[in-house]
Amino acid sequence: MNPAGLELAGAGVVVTGAGSGIGAALATRFAAAGAWVLVNDIDADAAQLVADRIGGHALPADAAAPAEVTRLVGSAHERLGRIDLFCANAGVGGGGGVDADLDSWDLAWQVNVLAHVHAARALLPYWLPAGRGRLVVTASAAGLLTLLGNAPYSVTKHAALGFAEWLRATYAHRGVTVQALCPQGVRTPMLAKGDGTTASLLHADAVEPEEVAERVVEALRDDRFLILPHPEVATFYARRAADPDRWLRGMNRIQQELDPAARDR
Repeated sequence: MNPAGLELAGAGVVVTGAGSGIGAALATRFAAAGAWVLVNDIDADAAQLVADRIGGHALPADAAAPAEVTRLVGSAHERLGRIDLFCANAGVGGGGGVDADLDSWDLAWQVNVLAHVHAARALLPYWLPAGRGRLVVTASAAGLLTLLGNAPYSVTKHAALGFAEWLRATYAHRGVTVQALCPQGVRTPMLAKGDGTTASLLHADAVEPEEVAERVVEALRDDRFLILPHPEVATFYARRAADPDRWLRGMNRIQQELDPAARDR
């Protein structure tokens, strides 16, 4: 099994969704620590800009397309020599409730969940024989709690967290370390595009992407499963687990405050 912690200096690192936001901050922070970084994004120009800035490699690909992920992982091995850390960070925001159109549900499922499955399927054939490897899945505090007003995002982030937990439980003894990054609001383009409900819930306590990257680097040193840039999420998660009915009543009260129809009754 791997010794505890990952030494970033000289490590081969891949970050998906790294053309902006959390992904760009992760790539920048890892490069500053001496890692060799491959910047992936579906936006080729954005990936190249980040790669040029940090002295890394750029490889555009769709993290939700199995064949492209297989190509990404193979190319990363060729360019970096090995993949010590893969940050499955690509994600989409979605929006809406039960009325969200099926295309939005499908996109959220493909990017927020199956992209992690594709990554694991491509990486494990390299990592298991070597007895080493590390996957950081960008989930969300919405996967531990929920995000009112956004059913596709909440549901798929719960699924992403569930898959990360399954991987950790299944492969930890074989040297593969899996960690789940679960921030609340982060000042990224995704948050800026969110609807009014998302803004009212997350903007006040939102942090910069660079702070998230710093918390990830700290977590790489001690292998903790949950990476929580907002420490209060641990308290909320414990309360939710201890008394789910009370937790749901509290969430519904917040929903009523946000719901104009409820206020008008």
